[in-house]
Amino acid sequence: MERKSLMLAVCIAFSLILALNMIWVKNVKAQDVYAIEWVNHKVEVLYDGSILVNDTIKVAGTPSSFLIGLPYRYGAQVLKCVAYPSSNPTRRYAVSTGVPLDERMGFYGVNVSLNPTPENGIFSVCFVLSNNLIKQDAQNTSLFTVDFPAYPSFTVKASSCNASLALPTDAKYVSGTVSSFNYAVSVELQPFTYREANVTFLLTTGEIQPFTVKELKREIAVTANGELKVSDSYYIVNRSPKELSSVEIALMSNASDVIVEDEFGRKGKTPEMIEKPIGKFYRVELTFAGRALPLKSGEAARFIVKYRIPSSFIVRSGKNGEISLQMFQNIRYYVENVEITFTFPEGAKVVDLRLNGTSTDVVYGTSREVFTERAMLQTNGVFLLDSLEAKVSYTYSPLWLSFRPTIWAWALATFTCTVIAVWKKLHTPPVAAAIEVPTVAVKLTAETFRSFVDAYKEKMKIVAELKSLEVAVSRGRIPRQKYKVQRKTLETRLASLERSLSELKLKIRSAGGRYADLMHQLEVAETEFNEVEGDIRSIEARHRRGELTLEAYRRLIGEYQRRREKAETTINGILLRLREEAH
Repeated sequence: MERKSLMLAVCIAFSLILALNMIWVKNVKAQDVYAIEWVNHKVEVLYDGSILVNDTIKVAGTPSSFLIGLPYRYGAQVLKCVAYPSSNPTRRYAVSTGVPLDERMGFYGVNVSLNPTPENGIFSVCFVLSNNLIKQDAQNTSLFTVDFPAYPSFTVKASSCNASLALPTDAKYVSGTVSSFNYAVSVELQPFTYREANVTFLLTTGEIQPFTVKELKREIAVTANGELKVSDSYYIVNRSPKELSSVEIALMSNASDVIVEDEFGRKGKTPEMIEKPIGKFYRVELTFAGRALPLKSGEAARFIVKYRIPSSFIVRSGKNGEISLQMFQNIRYYVENVEITFTFPEGAKVVDLRLNGTSTDVVYGTSREVFTERAMLQTNGVFLLDSLEAKVSYTYSPLWLSFRPTIWAWALATFTCTVIAVWKKLHTPPVAAAIEVPTVAVKLTAETFRSFVDAYKEKMKIVAELKSLEVAVSRGRIPRQKYKVQRKTLETRLASLERSLSELKLKIRSAGGRYADLMHQLEVAETEFNEVEGDIRSIEARHRRGELTLEAYRRLIGEYQRRREKAETTINGILLRLREEAH
C-alpha cells in the first residue's frame, strides 16, 4: 500500500514538472526573439566634460522591447537616457532605467519599448554621464583622463561592434586600457559583456572645460513694436582644478547685439563669436566693469547674456500672433534646470503655450499683472539631442500702443487745467461772496486704530482655526457633525468681523494721506495672499493626481510659500504701524 502511494506521488510530481516545463518553454517562445547584426558604440566627451554614450543598433526581428546595459558603477553617473529611431531622431521611445539586465548582477539596465518598430531595425540609445568621470591633472591641466564603458552590454550576441572615443581633433592619445581612440572594428560582442575603460589624452586648446550648468533662465520679451529681446541667465560651477576665465555658450539662431552682464548689472566684454562645423558659439569672458573674475575650482557664478533675434519668428494674423522658437540648438553641455519665460506688452493675452520636442516633465504656468501677462515653462536635464521648440500664441491689439501716450496726455491736460484754474483764482479781484463753511477732514482716534487691529487679528485667528478644523476632519480626528457645527459658528463670527473691518477700513481710508495708502497696500497684500493660497491648493491637487513630479512639486511649493510669507510680512507690518498709531 505504501509502495503504491509512493509511486502515485512520484507520478504526480513528474506530471507537474512536465506541465510547468511546457508552460515555461511556451513563455520563452512567446518572448521577443531577435538578433543584433551590428552596433556602433561611440563615446563622446562634450565641452563641459559630460560624456555622451551613443549606441546605434541594428536588430534582425521585430522585438517589442530591448534590453541594454552598462557596468553597474556607471549607473550612479547616468544623468539622462533617451532612445529614438535613427530615421527620426526627434521621436522618442519610452525607456525604463535602472532595471535588471535579464536578472544578471553587476549591470545597470535600460529597457527600451520599441513602439513603433524602427525602420530597417535601426535605432539609437544614448546615455549622458556626468563629468565626474573625467579628471584633469592639477599640475598639467592639459592632461585629461576619461573613464567610460568600453562596450554596451546586451542579453544576446552582437555579430559586429565598432567602438570609438570621440574627442576634439587636437586631442593626442597618451595611454589607456584601450589601444587608441578607435579601439574596436567589427568585433564580435558576447552576451553580458562587462568592460570598463579609461584613456589619458593631451589637449591644449580648451575644447574641454569641466563645469556644470546648474541653471539656465531664458526670458524672451516681445515688445509692442514686435521686436524680440532675449536674456539668458547662466548659473555655473567650475569643476576643473584650474581657474575658469571664460566659457563658450550657444545662443538662439540669428542672435545680434550681444552683450554680457554680471548678476549686478555690470557690463562685460563683448563676446567673441566662434564658428564651428556644428554651429556658432560665443566665448564669454568672466570680466565685468574692467575686472576679471575667474572662478576657482568649486566656485559658482551667474552671468547674463542679452541679445536680439529677428522679429520674423513672429507670425501675425490680425490681432493674433504666434512665436515658434528652437530653444537649445547645438549646445555642447548638459543643463540641469531650465526655465523659459515669455513676457508680452501691455494688453496682450496668452492663448496657448507648449514645448514640442523630446523633453519630459515640463511644468507650465502664467502670471498676471495689471495689464500684462507672462508665460513660463520649466524642465530638467537638457542636452544637445533635445530638439525643444517653444510655441506660444497670444492676442494683442495695436490700439494698446496709444495707451501710455493717452494716459500722459490726460495727465498733462489735467495738470494744465489745474494750473489755469489756480492762476485765474489768484488773479481774479476779490468779490463779496457768501461765507462758506470749511470742510473738516475725517478725524481718526486711537480707538479706531485699536479696534481695526484687534478685529483683524481676530479674523486671522478664525481663519487659522478654520484651516485646523479642515485638517482635523480630513484626518478623522473629529466627527463630521461636530465639524459642521464648529465651522458654522466660526463662519458666522468671521462674517460679522468682515462687516466691521469694512466699515473701519472705509473710515481710515477717508482720512486720506498715508492712511489711505496703508489700506491700499493691505488690500494688495490680501489679494496676493489669497491667490497664492489658491495656487498652493491647485498644485497639491495636481501632485496627488500624479500630474507633477516630486521635484517640480517641491520647486513650485517653495516659490509659492515664499510669496505667501512676503504677503504675510506686509500685512503684519501694516498692522504694526496701525497699532503704533493707537498709542
